[in-house]
Amino acid sequence: MASISLKNIYKIFEDGTTAVNDFSLEIADKEFIILVGPSGCGKSTTLRMIAGLESISKGEMKIGDRTVNSVAPKDRDIAMVFQSYALYPHMSVYRNMAFGLELRKVPKDEIDKRVREAAKILDIEHLLKRKPRALSGGQRQRVALGRAMVRSPSVFLLDEPLSNLDAKLRTTMRTEIKKLHKRLGTTFIYVTHDQTEAMTMGDRIVVMKDGVIQQVDTPQKLYDKPYNMFVAGFIGSPQMNFLDAVVSIRDSQIYLILADNEINVTSVFKDEKRIYNYDGKHVKLGIRPEDITNDAEYVKKNADKVITASLEVNEMMGSETYLYLDYSGEKIVARVNAPATEGEVNLLAIRTDKIHLFDPKTTINILF
Repeated sequence: MASISLKNIYKIFEDGTTAVNDFSLEIADKEFIILVGPSGCGKSTTLRMIAGLESISKGEMKIGDRTVNSVAPKDRDIAMVFQSYALYPHMSVYRNMAFGLELRKVPKDEIDKRVREAAKILDIEHLLKRKPRALSGGQRQRVALGRAMVRSPSVFLLDEPLSNLDAKLRTTMRTEIKKLHKRLGTTFIYVTHDQTEAMTMGDRIVVMKDGVIQQVDTPQKLYDKPYNMFVAGFIGSPQMNFLDAVVSIRDSQIYLILADNEINVTSVFKDEKRIYNYDGKHVKLGIRPEDITNDAEYVKKNADKVITASLEVNEMMGSETYLYLDYSGEKIVARVNAPATEGEVNLLAIRTDKIHLFDPKTTINILF
């Protein structure tokens, strides 16, 4: 097994485009790391550099104690699972899984042992004689995983392996891949644009934008304490609401002045010295949809935390409802337990202990 070290890695293409910019990350042995971000953020390019499929323009990469900048992909002791599965259509499942080992001149009995062990773990033993065209998308993805497994690599690289599957199957395969990681005890690096996959699968998440790391942390810490507005808006579904506000400190009380309301946040921020630097200044208030409530009892007890907004759409989700609201021209979403009446003005209470405040110029969380 292997740790991976990336120090000041750049990828600059011939036309001058910088796809990955000063990327530094230490990945522990057996860790499950997720690279997440919007399309074009550099996550797949980073994965391909780790694999050796893209050259590194600047920086140093190590797998274990060995610098691998100039090492060929076949000599890096890694296995990659692609979005497209990349199975040979004319070969059986067995041959697809065995082919790489055959090229390496592994003895036939050893190949057979590895293929059947992997097939048993992935529950595809009954499919070994079939061709890929006779398999479902989920079965093909299992075969692709099995082909990587039989090589017993030190590192698994997975590039959006679930994006071609339907929503229900993606959920199932997320669980299967997590179980596989625990069973194999191997380092996994997984690329996705889906923040739900990132939050549910990774030990740590690397959030990227425009080739630059925005934040690296555990899923819960990313959710609870995002470094900047990009991370705050990217992690969480529906995404965090952002409202313009002004900090007002008077009579030993701390207020946030919004468009039509003023909320008291003294109990939350009185010991946060950094907020005093923003007295009289504009900030961006971030609040997640689940931290806005229309519960009548809570609203009644927290009159100094209430805003009024006009409901545009109810979105029923079964056990909960998403309210899409207009707040003085700003659009907000609340995730609540009970629907509201469309077109009416609603009283909503903000759970002030869940508020995030961002500098509007730097977009950085001022309390980070």
